[in-house]
Amino acid sequence: MTDQDVWGMTTRIIHGQDCKDAQGSPSLPLYDTTTFAFKTTEALLSVIEGTHEGNLYTRYGMNPTLRALETMLAALEGAEQAWAFSSGMAALSAVFLAHGQQGIVCVGDCYGGTLELMQTQLPSLGIKTHTLLSSEGDRLASILKAGIGLLFFESPSNPTLQIVDIHAMADLAHAYGAKVVIDSTFATPVNQQPLSLGADLVVHSATKYLGGHSDLTAGAVMGSTAMLKPIAPWRKNLGTAIAPVTAALLARSLRTLPLRVRQQNASAGRIAQFLEGHPQVTRVYYPGLPSHPGHDLACRQMQGFGGMLALDIAGQREDATRVAEKLNLFLLAPSLGGTESLVTQPCTTSHHDVDPAERLRRGIGDTMLRLSVGIEDVDDLLADLEQALS
Repeated sequence: MTDQDVWGMTTRIIHGQDCKDAQGSPSLPLYDTTTFAFKTTEALLSVIEGTHEGNLYTRYGMNPTLRALETMLAALEGAEQAWAFSSGMAALSAVFLAHGQQGIVCVGDCYGGTLELMQTQLPSLGIKTHTLLSSEGDRLASILKAGIGLLFFESPSNPTLQIVDIHAMADLAHAYGAKVVIDSTFATPVNQQPLSLGADLVVHSATKYLGGHSDLTAGAVMGSTAMLKPIAPWRKNLGTAIAPVTAALLARSLRTLPLRVRQQNASAGRIAQFLEGHPQVTRVYYPGLPSHPGHDLACRQMQGFGGMLALDIAGQREDATRVAEKLNLFLLAPSLGGTESLVTQPCTTSHHDVDPAERLRRGIGDTMLRLSVGIEDVDDLLADLEQALS
């Protein structure tokens, strides 16, 4: 057993040997380089053919900044390997194209862009997809039995914060020979370790919590070497590898990930409790609340409940809009996971392109607001919510 086997997450990120430069720099150096030279053709071929590890061409992901970042990403999830992408949707698309040829079934709510990809783009390529509500779980076994090869879900989900039993889903899927992919963006590796619960691949929009400063766009996939190998050609030939400068920024951000997320967990918990008792709020969606239907499961499979929550405002769509527009510290903007707090109305942002009837079927009403809690002083955030709701 090495020191790294017993180190905590933050220590591994900062002191992992593969993340240090040969010149002694404690920060990841930026190799903003497209191509790398060799002294001999034999040496070049050894890297191309994979007999020796090395750097070749950045679009292939064979760049020292990218490779060091991917070591850090793999360590976050306890994975054998990781690939870094230009965005979360690029990462998820590559996973679906590589492993979804036998069909994909999605259980529960998910990001609107993911729904659009599954319901429109993938079927146009001949990939069969099924999208089940969380209440339709009784149909899952028959779909898997028919030969669908990939089970996908989010937990917690966007925007309703549904909690999916990762271990149970993995057992069921594996019994029928299917692979399991989870989008764990809302949870982060600090709060949840899906690979240890049986998932085969974990996907993150690194734009969100992993980046954490609203200044980069990136994605990541973590898992076994065998599961990642078929994804590499899609990343290479579609040109969706992360840029070196973005990789260096993301590596910087990962160093503070546990500190940021733990603060966001604590603040979101207090905000959820406040909102649950407010007369202008009809429902709060936060797995840390005992009233949440997935609370007990979240307690078993998560180490923290996250910085995301949603609420339903009493009244009509325009009432929720007014509350969002009256907030000062919660900025009216899409995305999530940054140091600043954000508010969105899912019907106008993340799920705007989802058919209104489908939104309603999924419980995503027009009066719903989604909050991404930042690292501001929580008392200031509570005061901001109080003045907007009043």
